[in-house]
Amino acid sequence: MSNLPYSQRPEWNDVVPVAQDDGPNPLVPIAYSSDYIIDMNPAHYTVWQYRQEVLFSINADLNEEIKYIDEVASEQAKNYQVWHHRQVIVDRLDDGTKELDFIDAILDEDSKNYHAWSYRQWVVSRFNLWDQEFQYTDDLLVFDIRNNSAWNHRHFVLFNRPQGASQEDIKNEIELLEASQEPLNQIESFLNELQEKEIHSPHLYSTLIDVFEQNAKNNSEPIDPQALQLCDDLATSYDVIRRNYWVYRKAQLVA
Repeated sequence: MSNLPYSQRPEWNDVVPVAQDDGPNPLVPIAYSSDYIIDMNPAHYTVWQYRQEVLFSINADLNEEIKYIDEVASEQAKNYQVWHHRQVIVDRLDDGTKELDFIDAILDEDSKNYHAWSYRQWVVSRFNLWDQEFQYTDDLLVFDIRNNSAWNHRHFVLFNRPQGASQEDIKNEIELLEASQEPLNQIESFLNELQEKEIHSPHLYSTLIDVFEQNAKNNSEPIDPQALQLCDDLATSYDVIRRNYWVYRKAQLVA
């Protein structure tokens, strides 16, 4: 977008500027800048609101505005105002055909971007784009089974799509969740093998403590004493610089 002031643009030459009169002795004179306010402060909610009113008043080409938002969002992917502005414009266009591709590009950079996921929920609801969402989350969970954002979106789709969730759907989701736990269940034997080889690593011990803690929660039983001993070993020998943390961690396990 050009940095030429509006007063010097040919498409605005029929607009007569209204002079601003702050009086002879303004209390707080405004030091205006030639820079765009959005460039200086993309989180300026009032400016975005004003921009929307101007766009709608002059019947601007909103597809061009989408291109502008693409540029801003590439640098401001976690800016709430940018996402809200896009939602307003897309809603006005009544066209969501480009939106999932746009969101995909943002999530490729950060698969847990809260704003992108929230906007995705609005898009699939507003334009009835539910069909491919399960496959999309399947793909993400292959790369990161602990992607809570993908799991949350899957839950949203399951229970908010027009047909709702059948008992068969819920059964399939439970099976998927159980299958996702298999790699975690298999890791314990691998960690034990490392211990048998007398490998003393803070990372190994820390992971074993997590496994013991999860097993205790799953089986509703007290923590295995080995986890407490590992905390002591880390605090006194293998991770002394974080001694206070391991003392605290041990206290948590027995609480």
